[in-house]
Amino acid sequence: MSPSFDETRFGEELPADVPDVGLEAVKRFTRTTGMRAGRFVDAEAARKEGLPGPIVPGIMSQGILAAVIHRWAPDAEVLRLDTTFRAPLLVGSRPTCRAVVTDRDEAARTVEVDLTLANEAGETRVVGTARVRLP
Repeated sequence: MSPSFDETRFGEELPADVPDVGLEAVKRFTRTTGMRAGRFVDAEAARKEGLPGPIVPGIMSQGILAAVIHRWAPDAEVLRLDTTFRAPLLVGSRPTCRAVVTDRDEAARTVEVDLTLANEAGETRVVGTARVRLP
């Protein structure tokens, strides 16, 4: 059950998540979405593009951010999700996705949520801001 707007507080931290970005998960994602670029699933192809290894597709990272919101509030409506990709997230890494409520709009009954996706070294790779309508 989703928290209601009235139950949600400024500064509230959403439960963190450690998503699966292993090679098999990324292969499933790229097959499903029709993304054929080798940089996502092939180490040699990724290195030819100057990358240290296969990278997680940006749209998959966005999906991870949205999933954290929906795990916290399954009935929420994500109205907007702006994302900035700071650095590649490597396939096979163990990233952590964190989120915090950073604004509340009483009139619209929405909250703003800031999100980060960081690698196991604690380096932020993806940041996002979402506008979310709660029941």
